[in-house]
Amino acid sequence: MKRALLLGHPPDLPDPWEYVKEAPYEGVVIGSLTLGQLLCFREEAVLEALAEGKPVILYTPGLPTGGKNRSLCCAVASAQRQLKNWGILFTDGARKNLVTAEQARHLAETGMAPPPGAVLTPLAREILEGLH
Repeated sequence: MKRALLLGHPPDLPDPWEYVKEAPYEGVVIGSLTLGQLLCFREEAVLEALAEGKPVILYTPGLPTGGKNRSLCCAVASAQRQLKNWGILFTDGARKNLVTAEQARHLAETGMAPPPGAVLTPLAREILEGLH
């Protein structure tokens, strides 16, 4: 079972993660964020994991909304786009096949393609795109 740093509340995910609060870990799972955390996102562990090519998964039911305030809704949507641009993978808990860098290297060595509908980490995408 892979170890993942858990931020926020544990999500109801069917993933094979063992949640931990400190290193070492192979990925990060963000189970929930407050409105302030989302709008001013600077979680050092997440930024380091992204820089190292580790998967970072954000559980979308744990995200806040802007409520009835239109400007706040726009700010929330912008913050979510920024996190996606950084390479954070959003999930609602539906079972999807996540391809990590390690798995991408194995696929590259064997000449296989990722399964249909698979979600690739940013580093896995680079590895597989480097083959073409």
